[in-house]
Amino acid sequence: MTDLKIAGAPISWGVCEVPGWGHQLDRQRVLSEMRTAGLTATELGPDGFLPSDTGELTALLGAHDLSCVGGFVPVVLHDAEHDPADDLAGPLASLRAANAGVVVLAAATGADGYDSRPTLSERQWATLLSNLDRLARIADEAGLLAVLHPHVGTMVETREDVDRVLNGSQIPLCLDTGHLLIGGTDPLELAKAVPHRIKHAHLKDVNAALAARVRAGEVSYTDAVRAGIYTPLGTGDIDISGIVSVLRDNGFDGWFVMEQDTILDAEPTDEGPLRDVRTSVAYLGTLTA
Repeated sequence: MTDLKIAGAPISWGVCEVPGWGHQLDRQRVLSEMRTAGLTATELGPDGFLPSDTGELTALLGAHDLSCVGGFVPVVLHDAEHDPADDLAGPLASLRAANAGVVVLAAATGADGYDSRPTLSERQWATLLSNLDRLARIADEAGLLAVLHPHVGTMVETREDVDRVLNGSQIPLCLDTGHLLIGGTDPLELAKAVPHRIKHAHLKDVNAALAARVRAGEVSYTDAVRAGIYTPLGTGDIDISGIVSVLRDNGFDGWFVMEQDTILDAEPTDEGPLRDVRTSVAYLGTLTA
C-alpha cells in the first residue's frame, strides 16, 4: 500500500465537544504536536476549538503547515420540529474556508454525551433518513462531501441502525473502526460488504474485552474511554491493516483519520497523548511499505 492520505484529529489529544469530558489542551499545543508527530492534515475538532472566523482559521492552520480534511458535526436529525440545516451552516462555512472536502455528520440525540440514547419511532427514523439525504445535498451544493458517522451514543450506533441508513438513504459512510466495533458491527466485515459506500475513515484500535462490557451495559462509554478502550493503532483487537487493504483494493481514495479518543485529567507534564499518536503514525507507516 502506498500513498495513504493520513490525517489527525484533536480528540486524540482529549479535545471533545462533550461538556466535562476532561482537561482541554490549548490549540497551539495540539496543532504543534500534530506536526511533531509527522501529521500534515487534521479535522477541525469541536466547535470553539479552532477560530470560527474563517480568516483566523486559515491563518492558524497555515502557521502550523496543516491542511484541513473535514470536520465532525453532530446534529439532531430525527426531530421533525428541528431543522438541522441551520446547525450545519456555520461548520460548512469554516470547512469551505479551510478548503476541506468532507463534513462528518453524526445523528445526535439532542443530549450531551454519549452514554445513553432514546429509541426512535418509525416516524422519527423516516425524518432522520430524509434529513441525511437533504444535508448531503446541501453539503454537495457547498462543494463538500457529507458522510454519516455511526457513533456510540447517537441514533446510529448498532448494526441494525447502520443497515437502516444503508437501505434508507444515499449518504456515504465514515467508517469509524472503533465506534462500529463498540456498537456491535465488525468494521472489517462492513468494509468488505459495502466498500463503495465508504468515503471517509476514522481509524481507531480497541480493547475488545472492554468494548464488550460497554455493549453489555457494565461500563459507560465515557468511563471506558477513561479506562483506555482506545489503544494505539496496531496494539488492539481490530484488524486495521486488513481494513485499510480492503478499502484500498476497492478504490478508496479518501482520508484515513488517525483517532484515539482520550480523556485527560490535567495538563500533561510529559509527552502525554503525543506518545500514543507517534505509535499510531509509525504503525500506519508500516502499511505504506
